[in-house]
Amino acid sequence: MVHSYLNNTLPCLTMPTRADANEDNAIPVERIQTGVRLEKKLVKVLKALSEHKDMTLGELLEGIVLHALEGKQPFSRDTLALIAKLREIYGLQLDASSSHRLKDKKGA
Repeated sequence: MVHSYLNNTLPCLTMPTRADANEDNAIPVERIQTGVRLEKKLVKVLKALSEHKDMTLGELLEGIVLHALEGKQPFSRDTLALIAKLREIYGLQLDASSSHRLKDKKGA
């Protein structure tokens, strides 16, 4: 579990978590299963972040994408610091400049 690496002093996302949703402000949606393929270490970082926030990976990705579609930053400074630590823990060296240049390894 990620918590043991970071002494349980993990910051929060700016987007609401599942715990923030209540019946008064919940928006019913229809979700579908997708077959999206993502880089392995990126998924590890995202899964650790979603676990910390008590969200599903899908909920985290929805929040990131909805913020991006409006040109908004989905993460607070504290959460970006957490992401930097998670990137180090999981060895994720890819960054935005890597986008659109990723290629599957042979046999993957």
